Amino acid sequence: MPPPTVSPKNSASACSETPTGWKFFGNLMDAGLVTICGEESAGTGSNHVREKDGLWAVLLWLNILAVRMESVQDIARQHWTTYGRNYYCRHDYEEVDSDAANGLMTALRDQLATLPGKTFGKLKVTTADDFSYNDPIDKSVSNNQGIRILFEGGSRVVYRLSGTGTSGATLRVYIERYEPDASKHDTETQEALADLIAVADLIAAIKTRTGRTEPSVIT
Repeated sequence: MPPPTVSPKNSASACSETPTGWKFFGNLMDAGLVTICGEESAGTGSNHVREKDGLWAVLLWLNILAVRMESVQDIARQHWTTYGRNYYCRHDYEEVDSDAANGLMTALRDQLATLPGKTFGKLKVTTADDFSYNDPIDKSVSNNQGIRILFEGGSRVVYRLSGTGTSGATLRVYIERYEPDASKHDTETQEALADLIAVADLIAAIKTRTGRTEPSVIT
């Protein structure tokens, strides 16, 4: 994805990409630049209901179902047919040695300038960066928000470190593929992302640097 941008107020296409953290959403909503926000763990909120947990998302879906009188599956399939499907998963490597985790991230940053244009099987890197966010409201700058590797066709891998574990560090690897082909919309998620998962490990040398042969948690 390109660097985060904010579309004009009241624009139907207004969309912003922010780091993890509800303070970033709140700033945009307070300024009237977005009306709805969400993040990976089903947390959803809006400018009229500042609720960031899963309950808001459940109520939103119940409202959609009441109006549409269709199943979630039918609605999702219609959406995929119209817009394509985004396959997504997150691999967490918990309690990784902090030095090993930091070394992995440093090595990734050292590769960023040389990754664009490289091919890994059928995957070709278009851009690679260390996400920094310039808040358009309070003008703050948040650096090192995730190392992003983007591929032709809209696929991407993002690496982040989390220090919220009880010991060591948690390496989070986000893997996403956009699939426009409706004949492939029934593929199991890990299968659909298999080549990206392999490339994510290859580029970051996860197994070599952490000693982990598989993630602790797959979401």
